[in-house]
Amino acid sequence: MIKINTSNPEETFKVGEELGKKLAPGDIVCLQGDLGAGKTSLAKGICAGLGVKADITSPTYTIVNEYRGKYKVNHMDLYRIRQEDELFDLGFEEYLYGDGVTIIEWPDKSGALMPDQYLDINLRGEGTDREIRIIPQANKFIGLMAELKKDVDLSN
Repeated sequence: MIKINTSNPEETFKVGEELGKKLAPGDIVCLQGDLGAGKTSLAKGICAGLGVKADITSPTYTIVNEYRGKYKVNHMDLYRIRQEDELFDLGFEEYLYGDGVTIIEWPDKSGALMPDQYLDINLRGEGTDREIRIIPQANKFIGLMAELKKDVDLSN
């Protein structure tokens, strides 16, 4: 696990951007935290790091927003999901096992459908200060985390 502290949304975005530069097709990033914790700011940064030029918006009402950058990016927000059956209708597994990078906000709503290998990111804080805890749920993310910790410089 690594822990990164940020003091404003721009720094949270920067952490996401550095992370996005290191992701590859098939990677799944799960963002957890209360409403307003910074999940969408981090997701916007991840998309920027993946070369997405489109305006990134929260998929709270659409459930999934698809973008194209260096790779296909699927940004999901499962906040409004009430039952796993809704995920089948959505094609959840096709997104997870497709050829893009998948970012999932509120991943706990996916229940038993969540795969074993993903990058778990927990955000918490008050005001504009955030603590970002990144926990690999697969060995393939350990090297990525070391690179991220080295590359994220929030001293500016």
